[in-house]
Amino acid sequence: MTFPHDARGANWPGDGHLEMEAGDAELACRIEASAPEQLEALKGVVASHLDRFAFREAPLAFDWRDGPAV
Repeated sequence: MTFPHDARGANWPGDGHLEMEAGDAELACRIEASAPEQLEALKGVVASHLDRFAFREAPLAFDWRDGPAV
């Protein structure tokens, strides 16, 4: 999934990207962002949407882990 750099009035240097992979007991989400602030914003967007979709289990626990910069 791509989050355009200028979505909703934002002005990030580049687009953000989200890749999801479902496992038996977890959902792995990989976010690529063009700036640290964009990464934090996208974590919030992803978390709020997943909480909304899983409203019976919300709030969900998120174990965000920073990986190597690309």
